[in-house]
Amino acid sequence: MKNKFLNIYNNLVKLTRNKILYKNTSNNEAFSDRLTMFFFHFAFFLKLFKNQTSKKNLQDLYDFIFKQIELSIREIGYGDISVNKKMKEYVNLMYAIIDRVELWENLDSSSKYKFFSDFIDVDKKSSFFVRYFNKYALYLTKNSFNYFTKEVISLKF
Repeated sequence: MKNKFLNIYNNLVKLTRNKILYKNTSNNEAFSDRLTMFFFHFAFFLKLFKNQTSKKNLQDLYDFIFKQIELSIREIGYGDISVNKKMKEYVNLMYAIIDRVELWENLDSSSKYKFFSDFIDVDKKSSFFVRYFNKYALYLTKNSFNYFTKEVISLKF
């Protein structure tokens, strides 16, 4: 099962590494910026597959992904105390993003734009992220959970 989760994780990382995402921000692709982008992708993934997959399976995926994030933080060189502090911040950030993504269909365009500007430094007039994540959500609905578990795929949407 972990191999399946690793493939999902790697697919989400692949999406996060898309250079186009960072052209519409003022940041320099720091670890925290990439992680925030990762959380956006992961939150949409969880939202769209929560009714197709068991809660236990999604919880196991969530736990696996946060374990991978913890390992990445340790690889950067943070000590145990710093890792715990960072993980608490990242878990809170993820929950804040999930709460907003749950309401996605009910938000108007300006609220969707504000959603992204609350978490990342987006260009003033860019609606890029709203369009991008609308397309991403549509892409997810056209595929099954198992589709993302098989291998790292070419993600085109």
